[in-house]
Amino acid sequence: MTMKKSGLILLIVLFFASHTHAQFRVALAGGINSSSVKETNELPGWDSIRHNYSPRTGLHFGFIADLRLAPESKFYFQPGVFFYNKGRKYESPIDSTAVIQTYSSSQFINYMDMPLNFLFKAPIGQKAKLIFGAGPYISFFYNGTEKSDTIYNNGDFKSTENNDLSVGTNVGQYKTFDFGMNALAGVEIGHFFLTANFSRGFSDFYTPSYPGHMNHKVIGATLGVFLGKEKAPETKLKDKDNDGVADNLDPCPTEAGTAATGGCPDKDGDGVADKDDQCPNQAGLMSYHGCPAPDTDKDGITDDKDKCPTVAGVARYNGCPVPDVDGDGINDEEDKCPKVYGVARYNGCPIPDKDGDGVNDEEDKCPTVAGVRENNGCPPVKKEIVEKVTFAARRIQFEEGKANLLPASLKVLDDVVNILKQNQEIKLLIEGHTSNNADYDLNMKLSRDRAKAVKNYFEKKGIAPSRLNTVGYGPNRPLNSGRTKAEQALNRRVEMKVSNQ
Repeated sequence: MTMKKSGLILLIVLFFASHTHAQFRVALAGGINSSSVKETNELPGWDSIRHNYSPRTGLHFGFIADLRLAPESKFYFQPGVFFYNKGRKYESPIDSTAVIQTYSSSQFINYMDMPLNFLFKAPIGQKAKLIFGAGPYISFFYNGTEKSDTIYNNGDFKSTENNDLSVGTNVGQYKTFDFGMNALAGVEIGHFFLTANFSRGFSDFYTPSYPGHMNHKVIGATLGVFLGKEKAPETKLKDKDNDGVADNLDPCPTEAGTAATGGCPDKDGDGVADKDDQCPNQAGLMSYHGCPAPDTDKDGITDDKDKCPTVAGVARYNGCPVPDVDGDGINDEEDKCPKVYGVARYNGCPIPDKDGDGVNDEEDKCPTVAGVRENNGCPPVKKEIVEKVTFAARRIQFEEGKANLLPASLKVLDDVVNILKQNQEIKLLIEGHTSNNADYDLNMKLSRDRAKAVKNYFEKKGIAPSRLNTVGYGPNRPLNSGRTKAEQALNRRVEMKVSNQ
């Protein structure tokens, strides 16, 4: 809570500093003070014991902000933040015939004070000033200690101490917030100042168990040093039109202008005063008496500097367009191959052909292996491999009407497995076909299942699934008309097509 309060105080000080045109300095300050409590109550015998209370001697330290309220003013605003010792002491000797010989106590409370003083500084000589000031203050409870000592006639001694004071508004509690008035007087010499201080609280800082009022009263002395030097007030020159150019330098003292035109108006803002501007409503150049220079191609470069005055260009090429030597539509500044015709997606370079087979990489399905255009840039599959796989496909057999491979098919499939393992670049498309002498949907399913059965066999033999694809055509791609059983038998088949793409 104390850190939050201190932060709030600091923000308030900075607010005053940033929202005033006054000159601003900060000073570190501290000193000694005598603190007492002004208490009033209706307790019986109070007047006979009040003289037993005595002030507490303590310290205070912190900083202030010194803000002159106007450039030549003698009045200042001084907000500050201080750590203050406050409180009082009590001591009462008891008659020797009583049980208690002497009783003493102390009520020491510490606060964070924020004085908000208004000062008058009267110069005395070249460097010294008399200081008089007053203002309100607000105060936040920080911590404190309550202590009591009792000496008995029999020689016994008892001492109690409370370092964790209760905060609140109930009986026996200290209030977190206090306020009052300050007054001060002193002298300021150069960076240093010395003041006598007086403050009086207006609120009850403590709630006793009996009806009454308790207010702080502090008298002290403060020594401080300013961290910056106060600037001498500047003499403000007359400026009738308030344009920032003093009348003695302004050729147009009654018409607001700009510094660039010596204080004269400039409606088009081109730096040429209206009185000298031949085109006062159109921004121009001083060399053209305030009129724009001609620019035939409207590229922002005047014709007298434009080497291509009829073609829009850029300044770095003296008004000419950025060149395109190879004529590929990509200017040389963006073209990574400025002398070779290329395309935009390769920054002006031709489409690459890594393997040098004449098929560019965008069309080449084997971009790192030289091939032929007829095979999309891939090398052709060896004729003998194609023949072996085709021959093996013709010998694949299934149970009638099912997708179960017959034992006689396994040998030829193993031959294909060996070919695939020896030629890792080869991929295989497995096609399933049926005759047309059964239900169409059943034939389609049977063709797909038979193709998958062959694929599954290859996978079990260690061929990667990514190299194998299947498709079922059912009766849709017959080899013949299928009128006879012999023709139908030929149409029931599996075909395997190899590729390296």
